[in-house]
Amino acid sequence: MNQTDRIRRAALAVLATSALSAAPALRAQDAPPTIDPAQFSACLNELKVSQAFRAITPVTFAQHTANLAADPSVLVLLNRQPEFTMPVWDYIAVLVDDERVADGRAAYAKWQGTLQKIEQQTGVAPHVVVGVWGVESNFGQNLGGRPLVQSLATLSCFGRRQAYFRGEFAAVLRILQEGHIAPDKLVGSWAGAFGQTQFMPSTFFRSAVDFDGDGRRDIVDSVPDALASTAKFLQNAGYRRGEPWGFEVKLPPGLDTSDASRKNKRPIDAWRSAGVTLADGSPLPGSLPSAGLMIPARGGPAFLVGRNFDTLYSYNASENYGLAIAQLSNLVGAPAGTPVGFVQPWPTDDAGLSRAQNRELQTLLLARGHDIGSADGMIGAKTREAIKAEQQRLGHKPDGRAGQKLLAALRRG
Repeated sequence: MNQTDRIRRAALAVLATSALSAAPALRAQDAPPTIDPAQFSACLNELKVSQAFRAITPVTFAQHTANLAADPSVLVLLNRQPEFTMPVWDYIAVLVDDERVADGRAAYAKWQGTLQKIEQQTGVAPHVVVGVWGVESNFGQNLGGRPLVQSLATLSCFGRRQAYFRGEFAAVLRILQEGHIAPDKLVGSWAGAFGQTQFMPSTFFRSAVDFDGDGRRDIVDSVPDALASTAKFLQNAGYRRGEPWGFEVKLPPGLDTSDASRKNKRPIDAWRSAGVTLADGSPLPGSLPSAGLMIPARGGPAFLVGRNFDTLYSYNASENYGLAIAQLSNLVGAPAGTPVGFVQPWPTDDAGLSRAQNRELQTLLLARGHDIGSADGMIGAKTREAIKAEQQRLGHKPDGRAGQKLLAALRRG
């Protein structure tokens, strides 16, 4: 297995913390399982003497697992990652909206000097680093709140992919043992990702760097360290200096797309000869030597994507995720007022909602007497139940999905 494959495998479990607002709510049949404390304790006792934990001292293991209780809720979330379960138009709508673009431009302006120095060292374009930062933690605003030790210990003992999570559990204990990050700062996503750009613990040891020169690789509280570490990750994954990730394209009528795949790369000249143009009809640029054709949803926007898109994919092994970063990075560097959507619309008559629209929807639900808490833009279980009730009243399919049709109907009263 080469370095890129190892990175991809390690990154597979990363869940963008900011995407938690887009995560499907837990269904009744998704109730967390009951975990026997004795079984969990026995598993931990086996782990501490296993080969995977040979670098962890008994003192460190005992210090951080004594009286540790399992968290069964992570076992449900293991099978409910939004980048794999949501329609792409819903996923992109909530992750790439006007708010995030505006915040991204502000972050880019604030950290421009640091980002330029990072590009000089790694070759990774500043707007791409900002795109990752925005999708992963909403520019440091959403780092996650689950204790990594508890989450990774649970996933090491129960559920799918225990061998993978045991490696991450050992890595987080090593972070603590070596004093890189304070214990109270090691919180993040259910899957164990943490910091400004949500590194898995094993990724920390491969890619984290001390960019601010204080002697620590602090990807939680140091923005320069976090951004430089992100660029290092992408550099390690094969990022090519000066190349775009790709671009939205317009396909000629009759083009055979049966073998469309980001992996099936062809020279740009071959795509030109086939009649493919940029989405606005202009010729394909020469800045990308070869690319694969990616069509996330038949009838929707199509993209030619190159090697640098693959590095974004390696961060979380999801094309939807990679596309969210790619589009956000484009918009961060685009003039103010550039539309957040693509030229070709998604193949749906009920597009997804931005976070501002989610908040408006929730406000309308609250006004109708639904007990959903606050209008925070996060579509959780209570909001979905309220949506179902309104859908039934309106004669819509009661699927609990927040879409433009329901929002328009509630606006009309």
